[in-house]
Amino acid sequence: MIYDNIKNIETYKRISPDIYAGLKFLAEAKSDIELGTYPINERVKAIVSSYPTVECFERGYEAHSHGIDIQFPIVGLERVKWSPIDNMEVNIPYDEVKDRTFYKNPDPVVGTEITIGNGYFGIMFPQDGHSPQHLVGKSEVIKKITIKVAI
Repeated sequence: MIYDNIKNIETYKRISPDIYAGLKFLAEAKSDIELGTYPINERVKAIVSSYPTVECFERGYEAHSHGIDIQFPIVGLERVKWSPIDNMEVNIPYDEVKDRTFYKNPDPVVGTEITIGNGYFGIMFPQDGHSPQHLVGKSEVIKKITIKVAI
């Protein structure tokens, strides 16, 4: 997992052209962006969604086998719980169409939480179990851009 501020995106220019392309999209997006899917290049797309944050994300910790997620609320704040998927139990089996498995029973020693929004984003790799949609303080309806980078 990477946790950083959008003002630091030039750091990623030489690391991964696809991650950088996604971060550029985030940096240029406006809060009034319409919900939907936006192709960025042949391996990268942006998905803009909106939903209320919750106290408990029922499905557990999500992980993707063939993609990287860059998650960035453009309106509001969201807490994302993180834990490596090693030694976690499958909660919902792999969905090939959505490229995701949900896990449960995160490692209590190495797991952590981040708050994304207000310029901060999280990058989740295939080994990163991430449980999004958690409230920060109180529930609010957020607008979030998720960049999907195919690997």
